[in-house]
Amino acid sequence: MLLAGLTVLVIGASHLAKPTYLIKTLHDEFTERGAQVHSFGVCGVMPSEWLKATTSRCGGAERIEGDPIVLSMASAARTIPFETLLEQKKPDVVVIVMGDNLANYKASSFSRTDVKKEVLSLTTLLASKSIRCVWVGPAWGEDNKLAGKTLKRTQDISSYLETQVKPCDYVNSLEMSKPSQWKTTDGQHFFAEGYQAWGAAIANEVEQLP
Repeated sequence: MLLAGLTVLVIGASHLAKPTYLIKTLHDEFTERGAQVHSFGVCGVMPSEWLKATTSRCGGAERIEGDPIVLSMASAARTIPFETLLEQKKPDVVVIVMGDNLANYKASSFSRTDVKKEVLSLTTLLASKSIRCVWVGPAWGEDNKLAGKTLKRTQDISSYLETQVKPCDYVNSLEMSKPSQWKTTDGQHFFAEGYQAWGAAIANEVEQLP
C-alpha cells in the first residue's frame, strides 16, 4: 500500500496515550512515508467506546499531522465518536491498535462473544462506508507483571482477533519480535525502544499490504 498522499486515521487505547508510545513512533513512521496522519489514543477504552464520547480512565493523547502531541489527563481525555472522526478526517485508511484491552488479562479467560461484539462495533461501520482498514493486534509483553499479561493469553487473543476483523486487514504484531524481547514497564507497555521498534514494524507491514 503506497502511503504517500493518503490520509491515515489511527485510533487506539493506552498504546497511543503517552508521548513515547505509538502516538509518536507510528505517527512519525507513517508521516515519513508521505501520509497525512491523525492519531488519537484514549487509555482504557474498548472499541465500542469509540462510537460515542467516552471519558478515559487514565488519560489520552492526540496528534494532528506535524503538530506536537497534545496530552489530556483522565478527567479531560475522551473519545471522539468514530463516525464523527470519519466524517471530519475523511481517511483513506483507518488503523486500529486494539488487542491488549480485549484480552482481559487479569481474568481467567476472555469472552470470545464479547470480543466479537467489540470488533464488530467498528468493522461494521467501516464496511458500510467502504473505508480501507487495518487492525493491529497485540505485541508480546512480559509474563505475569503488574498488568497481568501472559504470553499464552497474548497468543490466544491475537489468534482470535485475526479471524474476526474482516473487512480490515490484520497485522500480527507477534511476528515482529520474540516473546519478552521488548522490555516493559508493567508487562504490557513498552519502554521507548520497544515502541520505536513496534511503530516501525507496523508501518512496514501496512506499507506491504496489497
